Amino acid sequence: MATTISGSAGVTFPAGGVGNPAGAVVGTTDTQTLTNKTLTSPTMTTPNIDSAQFATVSGTAPIYPCRAWVNFLGSSGAVSASGNVSSVTRASAGKYTVNFTTAIVDANYAVNVTAGNSPGTGQTYGQDFAASAPATGSVAIYCATNSVGAADPASSGRMHVVIFR
Repeated sequence: MATTISGSAGVTFPAGGVGNPAGAVVGTTDTQTLTNKTLTSPTMTTPNIDSAQFATVSGTAPIYPCRAWVNFLGSSGAVSASGNVSSVTRASAGKYTVNFTTAIVDANYAVNVTAGNSPGTGQTYGQDFAASAPATGSVAIYCATNSVGAADPASSGRMHVVIFR
């Protein structure tokens, strides 16, 4: 017998079958909501997690969604858009701390940093800041150019940071 899981309707157990939740009337369909339950070998098509929709899932490789991301203005640290980032602190030219809203489970995450560049201003790049180990609540990042070292991206330059764990 099939059990249907719907994000809006909960879990529907087939009428009169094995697996009806306690209190279900035989011959009817009852809907129950599962909270903090483990599904063994689930098959999901276009899953939704907290209203975020994943593309149709195929293959057997695990999925590791982004844990935090931010797009901010390099000259000030002003955040344009973000997910799980409470703020960006600009310590000095080219040096920033990205603060997470909810801490990452441990500091063994991957950091990807990119920096915007205006044409003709020299190569600009971003990286996590080697002098400061990642922490569960924040990560220090660094922006530089080949010609001057630590520097903010061009005046309209954006910084982009994503965290995977």
